[in-house]
Amino acid sequence: GVSKKVQTAAGMGGAVLFVMTVASFITSVLYNCLLKPQDLTYLNTIVFILVIAALVQFVEMVLKKKMPALYESLGVALLSVQNDYGILASTVNGIGAALGFFLAIVLMSGIREKLEHCNIPSALKGTPIVLITAGLMAIAFCGFGGVSF
Repeated sequence: GVSKKVQTAAGMGGAVLFVMTVASFITSVLYNCLLKPQDLTYLNTIVFILVIAALVQFVEMVLKKKMPALYESLGVALLSVQNDYGILASTVNGIGAALGFFLAIVLMSGIREKLEHCNIPSALKGTPIVLITAGLMAIAFCGFGGVSF
């Protein structure tokens, strides 16, 4: 829904960037400094949900918008712990995932704005052309899977 206009997509991408970066940092600090030393790692999911929910609520209060990025943020936080990342690596992982989301949603919104002015067959207008576009973008992004630095 937010990918129809570049401006709203950029706002959503910025909000996700903030939430995922801060959530990755806070959850990593909690995990490495509290949960792991106290052998409370079974509380990972609950603690991460609470941290992310609090951050999302904070973003909602500031921006007065609904932010449906809880699932993506939780996934990044759990991935950092499963890969045994430190605090810095978790934070960088969160930034990278959020920047990827930001790039994808802004690209999608730009394409959708251009599609409004194209002559598209009526059977493909709306959701079908968006799904085709998303599929083509997914194929394009798969090219980055083998890139290593």
